[in-house]
Amino acid sequence: MDSQRNASGWMHGYENDTELVGYVPYSERPETYIVPVVFAIIFLVGVLGNGTLVFIFARHRTMRNVPNTYIFSLALGDLLVIVSCVPFTSTLYTIESWPWGELICKLSEATKDVSIGVSVFTLTALSAERYCAIVNPIRSHISSKPLTIITAVLIWIMSLILALPAAIFSNVQSADVQDNHTILYCSPFPREYGSTYEKGMVLFKFLAYYAIPLCVIAGFYVLMARHLMLSTRTLPGEHNPCKSQSNQIQARKKVAKMVLAFVIIFIMCFLPYHIFMLWFHFYPSSHDDYDDFWHAFRIVGFCLSYINSCINPIALYFVSKAFRKHFNQYLFCCVRPTNEIGDNTLSHLNSSTFRRHNSVMTSHYSISHSDKS
Repeated sequence: MDSQRNASGWMHGYENDTELVGYVPYSERPETYIVPVVFAIIFLVGVLGNGTLVFIFARHRTMRNVPNTYIFSLALGDLLVIVSCVPFTSTLYTIESWPWGELICKLSEATKDVSIGVSVFTLTALSAERYCAIVNPIRSHISSKPLTIITAVLIWIMSLILALPAAIFSNVQSADVQDNHTILYCSPFPREYGSTYEKGMVLFKFLAYYAIPLCVIAGFYVLMARHLMLSTRTLPGEHNPCKSQSNQIQARKKVAKMVLAFVIIFIMCFLPYHIFMLWFHFYPSSHDDYDDFWHAFRIVGFCLSYINSCINPIALYFVSKAFRKHFNQYLFCCVRPTNEIGDNTLSHLNSSTFRRHNSVMTSHYSISHSDKS
C-alpha cells in the first residue's frame, strides 16, 4: 500500500520535503529480495484462485445462488487489483525509481481503492443477507435474488466513486537522495494539498473502508447469534429434531460461518496497514520514532493488504464442500467432470422439495436453497 514511502525508497528514515533522510540503498535491504517473491506468489495464487471462482460461477448454473453472487463480486474485485496493481507495485522493492509513469500510478492507486471498497462493502452486504436469510428465510428466498444483483452493482458504483480522489490526485513525485541522486515515486497525496489532505484521506479510508463497515458487520452477527440462540430454545421438539430440520439449521450456520471467515481474514490483513498509517500521520513524533520495528511492521502490513486479494479462494476451499469439489476438478484434476444436466435436475428437485416444505413449516424450520452451497 503506502506507495509514497515504498516507491520513494524511504527506509529507516523519513521524508523531509523533497529530500530523503536516513536513506538506505536498495541492495542493503532484505525486503528487496523477499517482497518480490511474496508478490509473485500472490499473483499466481490470486489469478488461479479468483479466476477459478469466476469460471465456476459462469460455468455452473447451480452455483449462482445469493451468497455465491457476492462471492463472485469479491473475486472480480480481487482479480482487478491483482492484474492491474500487483505487477507494478511489486517493483517498488526491486526498482529504486518509479518506472511506469503517471497513468499507471493513477491506475494502481485507484484500482487498489476500488478493490478494497468492493471487498469490505460486499462483506457487509453478505452479512446483512445472512441475517435476513436466518431470521426470515422464506421472504429472503423469494425477494433476494434481484436485490442481490442490484446491491452488487451499487457496491461497484460506490467503490468507483470513492476511488475518484486516488484516480484524480495521485501523481509521480521526485525526491533527492544521497550523492545528489533524484528518484521518482508514485504518491496518492499531492504536495500542494499539504499534510491536512493526507490526514483527512488516511482517516477517511480507515473509517469508510474499515471501522464503520466492520461495526455494521459485527452488529449483524450479534443479532444473528441472538436469533439462533433464541430459536434453538423455542423450537418444538428440539430435543428430538428430525434429520431434515437439523440439516436446515446446520446449513444456515455453515454459510454464516463462511462469511465470518472472510470477515476475519479481512480484519487481519488490513489491521497492520491502518495501524501504521494512523500512527505515522497522526502521532507527532512518528518520524523520529521510526525504527526497525516500525519498518518491519510497515512491510508486513504492506504485504498482508495484498495477500487479502488471493486468500479468499483458499479459505473457500476449506469451508465449502461445493466449491472444494469444483476446485479439485478444475485445478487439481482429481474429480471427474459432473453431468451438468444431472446437477441441474437434482438442484431443481431439491429446490422444489424445499419450496413445498417451506409452505407448511414455520420460519424457524425454513431455509432458502442458497444456504446449502
